[in-house]
Order: sequence, then C-alpha cells, then structure tokens
Amino acid sequence: MISGKQTDDVSGAARPATGEAREGLLPDEDELEGGSAERALAEDDDAGPQPPPPPQVADLAAACVRFVATRYGAPLDFAPETLSFVDHWVREARAEIVVRPEAVEVVHAAAGAYLGEVIRRAFGGSWRAEGHHADWRLQLERVYCSFNPIGMAREALLLESADGWGAHFELDPAEADAIEQRLAALPPAPDDEFYAPSTRFDVVAILVEALRASLRSRGLSDVRFAPEDYTA
Repeated sequence: MISGKQTDDVSGAARPATGEAREGLLPDEDELEGGSAERALAEDDDAGPQPPPPPQVADLAAACVRFVATRYGAPLDFAPETLSFVDHWVREARAEIVVRPEAVEVVHAAAGAYLGEVIRRAFGGSWRAEGHHADWRLQLERVYCSFNPIGMAREALLLESADGWGAHFELDPAEADAIEQRLAALPPAPDDEFYAPSTRFDVVAILVEALRASLRSRGLSDVRFAPEDYTA
C-alpha cells in the first residue's frame, strides 16, 4: 500500500486564476440530495461506456455540477478538463470554512464524488460506497488500484493529509515499489497544487499508464479486476 505525499508528488495542469472568496460559496447540506493523462486515456478507449454509479455517488456528483454551474457559469460534463473548475471552487471554499467549519463535509463529499466519477469514466472501475464517506473506495478495473476520491477532496480542502480517509493508493504489493519510484521521480509542487483534484487525476493517469505497461510486459493486457478481487 502506498500512502501520503511520497506517492502523489506531481505538478498539475494550469488552473484558473485565484480570485477573492465570495460570500455564499458553499452549498447547504440539502443541496447534496437529489501528457500521461492523454496516453492513459487513449489506451482505455476500448473500455466502453461505464455503467451508472451508485445513487448516493450520483447525487453527490450532481450537487457538485449544480453548484459550479450556479457560481461560475461553467458546465461540468465529467471531462478531465473540467476539474480545473473544481480546483477553483475548493480553493475559494477554504476561506468560508473558517466561519462555517461544518461545510467541510459538504464540499469534500460533492467535490470528491465528482472527481471519482471523472476518474471512473476515464479509466473504468466501480465504487464501494457504503457506510461513512471515509470508508468509500473507487476500485479501478483495468489495473489493480483503489482509493477514496472523497478523501482526496478533503485533503485538497484542508491542505493536509487526511488520516483514515483512504486518499492513498492501495496497490498490489508486487507493484508498489516500482510505482513509488515512478511517482517519486516527478517534480515537487506547492501544497495548493499538490492536493488539487486536477493534480490527483494527473497522478492517477500516470499510475494507470505505468501499471498497464507492466501488465502488457507480462502478457496480461486483457486482465480486468472485478470488485471481488479487492479486499475490504
């Protein structure tokens, strides 16, 4: 298992310029109801359309879409490029959680569900979304890797590691050392960029590319990982 900054040290793509925090940036609880990336995405073009996510994930991701569209006029269509708007929302929301600390749960749940859906639709996978949000996991299909996108969004909001939230990558132990070396070779980034949702997508893309290359080298390019292949 790989965890912490040691595995996620990578620079992200360009972000929207940071503006002053606006009032009313954060939704209420009831709003929750209702380079390498290009290569990795190209390799996964044969994955086919993904099935719908669990309803609880879909509701949270839809809340993120509604909120960003309302505040910034930006339509989120689950394309990787739209994560820059989620970066911007999370960045500005940090100012308001100082006076509304309870909103942390709202923002990280919505942003994390959207991030997870962008990743799942790009690379294939399934959610384990039962119990507390800290226990949720996204389990990839084309490579053996699971993690909690909501934990990643929590780290992006708080700019610190979120122990117990599963933001690290859980990998096959036989692959962990090589992946750690691959990610450790990437250039460092400031915390705001390091934890950003778009950076996390970039890291996942690098990881998927590396793991897929390993599978191909062993003649296992057609392997798929099902939920039952993952341990709780």
